[in-house]
Amino acid sequence: MYDEFLVADLAVRLPDLARLERLVKTLKASFNCGAVALLKMEGEVLKPMAVSGLVQEALGRRFLPAQHPRLAAILTSEQQPVCFEHSSALPDPYDGLLDQLAGAPLPVHDCMGMRLEQEGKTWGLITFDTLIPGTFDESSRASLRQHKLLIEAAIRTTTLEMENRSLLQSRINAVSLPDEGKGEETEIIGRSQALVQLLDELDTVADSELPVLLLGETGVGKELFARRVHLHSRRRNQPLIHVNCAALPESLAESELFGHVKGAFSGAHTERAGKFEAANGGTLFLDEVGELPLAVQAKLLRALQNGEIQRLGADKPRKVDVRIIAATNRQLKETVKNGDFRADLYHRLSVYPVPIPPLRERGNDVLLLAGHFLEQNRARLGLRSLRLSAEAEQALLDYQWPGNVRELEHVISRAAIKCLGRNGQKEGISTLVPELLDLEVAQRRPAAVPLVGVTMSASVQPMKKLLEQTQRRAIQAALEECGQNWAQAAKLLELDSSNLHKLAKRLGIK
Repeated sequence: MYDEFLVADLAVRLPDLARLERLVKTLKASFNCGAVALLKMEGEVLKPMAVSGLVQEALGRRFLPAQHPRLAAILTSEQQPVCFEHSSALPDPYDGLLDQLAGAPLPVHDCMGMRLEQEGKTWGLITFDTLIPGTFDESSRASLRQHKLLIEAAIRTTTLEMENRSLLQSRINAVSLPDEGKGEETEIIGRSQALVQLLDELDTVADSELPVLLLGETGVGKELFARRVHLHSRRRNQPLIHVNCAALPESLAESELFGHVKGAFSGAHTERAGKFEAANGGTLFLDEVGELPLAVQAKLLRALQNGEIQRLGADKPRKVDVRIIAATNRQLKETVKNGDFRADLYHRLSVYPVPIPPLRERGNDVLLLAGHFLEQNRARLGLRSLRLSAEAEQALLDYQWPGNVRELEHVISRAAIKCLGRNGQKEGISTLVPELLDLEVAQRRPAAVPLVGVTMSASVQPMKKLLEQTQRRAIQAALEECGQNWAQAAKLLELDSSNLHKLAKRLGIK
């Protein structure tokens, strides 16, 4: 019966990863076990693609086979599948991660795993865990061998659908998309709808030559999103040069960006190229662009308009071919009004503004990211297992995260060190409890969130009037956030663009 479900899924279109999620759930029921995990090999790490029976933060973990002997054995053994009986002394990578035993050590149990291939190469592996010793007998192993082709077919179908969707969105037909698994620093972790929509939008605009302005609070990871745009662009094989505009001294900012000739100023003993020339043919990422001095902004505008830069002290300009990605945590429109940022440069940079959602708006992504940082700290501190208690998970979900992903990383790192100091040992499970997270009480979410713009008063107002007030303020706030870009505001409000214009006209905004 379960085989029929697997075959039936191959014949229908499903959202990204939904097929794999249904696959592991079906296999968990078919083998009557406690947990099933499907892990893909990306570079040197194994990345969970779908799990059933494991806590949600397991999806954010990245397992290095060299640190997990069971996973290494599954990948390298000639005899497949590989079984680990309850007497095995090898540590289990999922210690403390089984949903039904969250935070507790795995008792005596059996494990089974099998290497998976695609086009003759190792794709990854699938693992099974059961709390009942003796479950994975010879008949179970034979059954898994029989399921291998169906599992690999589901993976192949999912991969093709995702590749086709990516190609359609980015309009790249001749060049394959880059392998994002080559460097861990390029991976953006999360599965929330807000993040998925953002990545789809970035992948679409990446193939254009339009300047992109990334808008977001401190700590949301703007550099990672800029890197993604570059890796999905036609310039992916050319340099991506990062400039932290906030760290540029005003006296050296022009030289850093455009270069200088020998003798241009005191201390200029040799001729030097700037960041624009270093990025020629590729992408220049101007981080915290709102911090640039006004004098440098004028020369940056010329470079954007004419594709020309002039080294400090030089007589002749130089042609450069550079795609600009800028980022800021400032409200640049307000900065323009205050006279601290040129309006013409703002309009040049904001051809395609992209708001990046803060962590508090990404739902359960906080748990996946926490799992990612937990595994990093487990390996760094040499712990056998490091996980969150159920109370700590809830504390992370309840927190407002004013410092976003960067703050979460630091919170987990501090808590891991405190946990090690409290336990004084590296064997067994190290569990992070809420008091170790050291989260500010003032930043915890209120039990109930009141409607924006609605205040209680002695006189009761008609519901229609209150609703219109709330709608009007929400639209105005969205337009302000998106720089008066109606299309972006519609996306932010999750409305059809034409419906937003009709609603705004009815409310007297247009």
